[in-house]
Amino acid sequence: MKKKWMMGTMAAALMLTAGTGVYAGAKLQEVKAYLNGDIQLKYNGTPVQPRDEKGNAVLPLSYNGTTYLPVRAVADVMGVAVSYNPQTSTVEMGEKSEGVAIAKGFENMYYTKDPKATTYQGKDYKEAYFDNAGSKRSSSFMLFPKGKYQKLVLQVAAVGEDIDNFFIEDSGKKAKLKTDKLAVKDGLKTIEVDIAGVDELFIYADIKENGAMFVPLTTSYFK
Repeated sequence: MKKKWMMGTMAAALMLTAGTGVYAGAKLQEVKAYLNGDIQLKYNGTPVQPRDEKGNAVLPLSYNGTTYLPVRAVADVMGVAVSYNPQTSTVEMGEKSEGVAIAKGFENMYYTKDPKATTYQGKDYKEAYFDNAGSKRSSSFMLFPKGKYQKLVLQVAAVGEDIDNFFIEDSGKKAKLKTDKLAVKDGLKTIEVDIAGVDELFIYADIKENGAMFVPLTTSYFK
């Protein structure tokens, strides 16, 4: 869900943490500004302390009658994903304009490119997670959005037997973001989950004997 927000008379400045050299060649103008510890930030009526990605407290900047807030800290408070693209000098907040397939960097013993295992209902997805071990078992894999994305769009199908226990968990907080049941008759199911601020995701299912779980990695994506 896209979020709209307003900071009263304060303007949010684009102040992302960046490595040395990121801004080389950028059109920067030097100004004299002041860290302003007198300004307090509230979100939905509750006082909050903006922090950087390392957990350190950060202060607003006052310049020429305007107060600037670090965009990463504000985004974290509001549960909005934020990232910086140094190639295009673009700050992206919320959902990305294009999805990023979870196939990139995916590692698991059930990862496969075998066409016999990546094909589901006549379509070859090229890369897939396909757990067909053939016994009653738990099946799981990890994803690592690293707080860069707003949403996970995951496609998943039960094969052979229904899956009665399926969930997606914020691994760091041990909090379930989504629980579901997967029926064979439903085919490939699309599940959307808000993952703003989440570093690691744990995807889990209980698989019955003679059952399997199929996840196409090329059409499941972060956004």
